[in-house]
Amino acid sequence: MAVAVAAQRSTFADPNRPPVHAALSYVVRSASVPRSYTYPPPAGEPWESADFDRRTVRIADGRRHPGATSVHREGFELWDAPSAVSDFLDHDAVTGTYYAECAELALAATGAARAYVFDHLLRRREPDGTPLTFGRPDQGRAGANGRIHNDYTEASGRRRLGLVVTDPAERAAVRRYSIVNIWRPIRGPVLDAPLAVCDARTVAADDLVTAEVLYPRRTGEIYFVAHSPGHRWTFFSGMDRHEALVFKQFDSAQDVARFTPHSAFDHPHTPPGTPPRESIELRCLVVYD
Repeated sequence: MAVAVAAQRSTFADPNRPPVHAALSYVVRSASVPRSYTYPPPAGEPWESADFDRRTVRIADGRRHPGATSVHREGFELWDAPSAVSDFLDHDAVTGTYYAECAELALAATGAARAYVFDHLLRRREPDGTPLTFGRPDQGRAGANGRIHNDYTEASGRRRLGLVVTDPAERAAVRRYSIVNIWRPIRGPVLDAPLAVCDARTVAADDLVTAEVLYPRRTGEIYFVAHSPGHRWTFFSGMDRHEALVFKQFDSAQDVARFTPHSAFDHPHTPPGTPPRESIELRCLVVYD
């Protein structure tokens, strides 16, 4: 795949695109560590233990800005990167073709030297329009994620290196690495439940709340996010299959964007009868020279 130029170029800018105001779910701080299940919880336990505070926030349309964002500054970039994969529900096509495409895209976006794609997830908005869920199973595919979160914490981001780069000598030689997500629509333009990303420069360390995610055989760790009026949110209207949003989830360096909180949201102007959003999210670890 020849990676295309960034879609967020000045030629794509439209200053007339207005921002939207929509509700996002911030975590409510508590004395206990929030826990969320990705499978039906034991009897008597809730799907998630945390309480959430839905705040209406301003979400700018990234297409209105003439200057491109940077994965190392704001934490995210929009790319025009068509894929050779026609059916993203074909697991072999995704792992055999799309993984290689995304590895190349991750290197182009970050400037890193090596890329390791290690998993992907298909997300689908519930067809009946019920509230967005946090990774609950939906006929084998996870529901759109309706909680503001970052996929890795300081601790889990550092653990991921050992899980991906398994050769001890190769791992010992790593000086800096990042984990990025690559998010793409798979069913035409996204008019329902688009993805919002938060400018990493506006997120303080104290805004990040460590939470546990329980899987059948392991426990993961992510950040939920507590509300701050300083957060600046962006989405890219009408993202289509040929576009990919690359955003940072961890960086071992301290002087760049390290965590980019994100969340699906209910767009207030979604036309009636709009098909439910379907997307693919892929995670990639990149290593720098």
